[in-house]
Amino acid sequence: MGLVVVYLLWGSVFLFTRLLITDVPPLLAGAGRFLVGGAGLGVIVLASAGSGGFRMSARQLGTSMLAGLLLPAWGNGLVGIAQTQVPSGIAALLLAVVPLLIVLLRLAFGDRPRAATLVGVAVGMLGLATLVLAGSGSGGTSGNAWWGPWLVVLAGVGWACGTFATTRMAVPPNPYAMAAVQMFTGGVIMTVVGVVSGARLDVAAVPASTWWVWLGAALSTLGGFSGYAIALRGLPVSTVATYAYVNPVLAVVLGIVVAGERFSVLQLVGGLVVVLAVVLVVAAERRPSDLGAGEEPLPDVPPR
Repeated sequence: MGLVVVYLLWGSVFLFTRLLITDVPPLLAGAGRFLVGGAGLGVIVLASAGSGGFRMSARQLGTSMLAGLLLPAWGNGLVGIAQTQVPSGIAALLLAVVPLLIVLLRLAFGDRPRAATLVGVAVGMLGLATLVLAGSGSGGTSGNAWWGPWLVVLAGVGWACGTFATTRMAVPPNPYAMAAVQMFTGGVIMTVVGVVSGARLDVAAVPASTWWVWLGAALSTLGGFSGYAIALRGLPVSTVATYAYVNPVLAVVLGIVVAGERFSVLQLVGGLVVVLAVVLVVAAERRPSDLGAGEEPLPDVPPR
C-alpha cells in the first residue's frame, strides 16, 4: 500500500504544480507547499518522538538546511518556474534522469559503478539530449520558451547534488525530522527569493479550487514521504526503487488526461529512452541478498 501511495502522490505532484502556477507565482506556490508539508511533518515527529525527535548536532542541522536549499528550493523552485514553459509530463521525464546524475557524481568522487550501470547512464544521456533538443512543446501555462527544458535539467543537477551530499555528510538520526527541516528551509528560501524578485500573491483573486489544489500538493509531499518510509519497511529496496520510472510515466498520463497536454513523437521517444535507462540502472544497482540479509538502502530521496 505504501508503494502505491508513493506512485500516486509523487507522480501527481507535477500536475499539482502545473495547476497551481496558473493562479499563484511559481516560487510562492512551492513555498506554501513545503512550509505546510514541513510543518505537518514536524507535528508528526513531535507527536511520535517528542522534542527529542529533533535532536541533532550543528553539523547535522547544517546538512539538513543545505539539503533544503538544494532539494526543495533549488530543485522544486526551478521546476515550478520551468513549468510555466514546459508541460508537466516533460518536466517529470527530464527529472527522471536524477538517479543517472547521481551515478555520475559517484563516479566523480571515486566510486566505481558497475559496467551495466554506466551503460544505463549513457542511454539516459541520449534520451535526455533528445528531450532537450525536442524543445518545450505545448502545455506550459504561459508559453513554450526554449529555456524551459534547460531549467528543468538545472533543477535536476541541484536535486542530484543535494541527494548525493546527504549520503556523504552527517545526517540526523531521525529521517522525518531531517525531511521536516529540509521542507521548512526550502519553503523559507523560496518565500524570500520570490518576494525579493517581485512575486506577489493576490489572495482575493485566487479561486477556491486553487486553494484545494495547494492543500493537495502539500499533502502529497507529506504523504509521499511517509508512504516511501512505510514501503521501505515492508518491501525489497529494488521494488521500492521502481518509483523512479513509474512516477514519470504517471505524470505524463495525468498531464494528458487532466491538463490536455500534448507531446511530439520526438519527445515521447526521448522520454521512453530516459525511463528505459532508469530501469537499467535500478536493475544494475540491485544487490543480491545473502541468506536473507537484506539489500542495500536507497540513497536519501528528496521530498517531492
